[in-house]
Amino acid sequence: MYALVDGNNFYVSCERVFRPSLVGQPVVVLSNNDGCAIARSNEAKALGVAMGAPWFEIEHLADSSGLVALSANFSLYGDMSDRMMSLAAGLGPVQEIYSIDESFIDLSGVRGCLMTRGFKVRERILQWVGIPCCVGIGSTKTLAKLANHIAKTAECKPGSYPATLAQVCDLSVLTPAALEEVLAATAVNEVWGIGQHLTAQLKESAVHTVLDLARLEPSMVRSRWSVVLERTVRELQGMPCIALELAPARKQEIACTRSFGHPVTSLADLSEAVTEFASRAAHKLRGQGSLTGQVLVFVRTSPFRPEPQYSNSIIMPLRRPSADTSVIVAAALRSLHAIYRSGYQLDKAGVMLLDLQPNTLLQTELDLQRDEAIDRRRLMTAMDALNQRYGRGTVQMASAGLPGDRRAWTMKQERRTPGYTTCWADIPVVRA
Repeated sequence: MYALVDGNNFYVSCERVFRPSLVGQPVVVLSNNDGCAIARSNEAKALGVAMGAPWFEIEHLADSSGLVALSANFSLYGDMSDRMMSLAAGLGPVQEIYSIDESFIDLSGVRGCLMTRGFKVRERILQWVGIPCCVGIGSTKTLAKLANHIAKTAECKPGSYPATLAQVCDLSVLTPAALEEVLAATAVNEVWGIGQHLTAQLKESAVHTVLDLARLEPSMVRSRWSVVLERTVRELQGMPCIALELAPARKQEIACTRSFGHPVTSLADLSEAVTEFASRAAHKLRGQGSLTGQVLVFVRTSPFRPEPQYSNSIIMPLRRPSADTSVIVAAALRSLHAIYRSGYQLDKAGVMLLDLQPNTLLQTELDLQRDEAIDRRRLMTAMDALNQRYGRGTVQMASAGLPGDRRAWTMKQERRTPGYTTCWADIPVVRA
């Protein structure tokens, strides 16, 4: 048995914890540079705000319907996620943190009523952290995720499912007839991993509901579509095919890209941005214990502006795989100088680390350039530790500019709330 604990409208819920006046109000959280909606309250959804809707298209709702828009505060959301996940782990002995607001729990060997346990953990998260969540329980991970969707829908749309399935839904306790009724009432695109393209193909084959999909012959599904969809069908039929991932898989590529808050034209400003992006990517690289053999850098203008357009990228191979920030930044800056062209208003840039390999592999060759051969692993470890303790950017490459300077390329975050749990200066003060 598995459970999926998922925070409801997570980013919006995090904001409401510290601003209770937003409860019951239509709220959206905007992406980087306040570009589009990446989280919506149920009230905002009722206004017809779609996921990913550009802010300039829905801005009028602020005046006509009281829509509140907030800039993303990812440091706050990450800290609130850690708190929620620590409580969700109380459901069972093994936990897989699937995303910032979702975690799977293995319920094998857990005694007693699982629904009762789910309600208690849900209430504890709401009381201690302030995040409303729903719990889905099933005999497979796919069924648990489907149960979570049913629990959320039954809560926010009364009448769509039986009220007994709201907040905590355990599909394993339903009778066969009741389970079929629920699956028949659920569209096939609500199944984990069924995207828009695959949904269209399934509907062409008269597969419209989850029940239709669960009744397919797995071998036929494998021959007609893929082994991935076959695995999904078997999971819907109650056969576990997807195990918990107790450690995240190493990424095959690591990227750090940003749209600029204002158009950037000078090479100096671009160098600061690329240094920052390369440094962040190198930190992530060391975090997963990998080395990179190639550094890709790209720049581009905005396709939505009438100015002259320019887009270019280049891949710079390293002499030997490295996780050294100074080596990666140097390669990125050489790449930037090669593709930079003056006279363009650049809107976005980024750094990608390619050809990744474990840092346990050792490559040796003639020492043709002693500077690059210096082992700076202890230096990188010390730098990461200082930035972890005192805040990101405490120690950085000189080409990133002076800390605290207002940079031309920084993102727009005009509606960002304070770091209530991550910054001492932003901790709320209650006065009697």
